[in-house]
Amino acid sequence: MKILLLTDGQTDVLPPLGLLAYSVYSGTVDYLTASGRPSPDVIVVDARVNLADARANCRRAHAARLNVPLIAVVNEAGLVAVSPEWLVDDVVLDVAGPAEIDARLRLAVSRRKALQKTEGDLIRAADLTIDTGTYTAKLHGEQLPLTFKEFELLKYLAQRPGRVFSRSHLLREVWGYDYVGGTRTVDVHIRRLRAKLGPHRESMIGTVRQVGYTFAALAASPTSDAQRDDASISASQEPSRVT
Repeated sequence: MKILLLTDGQTDVLPPLGLLAYSVYSGTVDYLTASGRPSPDVIVVDARVNLADARANCRRAHAARLNVPLIAVVNEAGLVAVSPEWLVDDVVLDVAGPAEIDARLRLAVSRRKALQKTEGDLIRAADLTIDTGTYTAKLHGEQLPLTFKEFELLKYLAQRPGRVFSRSHLLREVWGYDYVGGTRTVDVHIRRLRAKLGPHRESMIGTVRQVGYTFAALAASPTSDAQRDDASISASQEPSRVT
């Protein structure tokens, strides 16, 4: 495990770290934006003395979007100042022993990995959430009654927003090469999906005239099927990639 210790030159921030089998390197908060820096597994921020600066450093570390746990080292008197606005994953007292520090580091890393895995299963577009892990889709927090193929079709399109897919391509990728039905099957499932998305979100699935379908992350104003087909993708006035 690689640990980045953010401190203003202090060397005694958390002495027990030296007793653990981790790679520890230190730097100021400017290190976060330096080029060629190694990527840490955990960021530990020195928050023992100047709490205002420590809070600002924690927020800057969070804003760097390294997607790693952020832990603040505080003394007992400083605990009362720590709040959700610090954006830290955990706090540890500067008098903590190596066993406690090791446990907190490991748990923080495990929680972050679990969160990443959960988020990795989700596809979000406006108020539509598709959970590929549980095969469910929710709109406004309400689960949509999708069949397996409807879910697979919606997932395939939503994972590739902005791209235009022909009916034959969708039939091949969603139904499989051995499917004996025609491309009309795609049109039927698209119509059912739009009906289940409702009038305010049906336009998430756009029609590209004489080509196929595309997924728009931000649904436009409600339109009828006829208006959607006539407008096709020219409403965007941008070329699209056709697969």
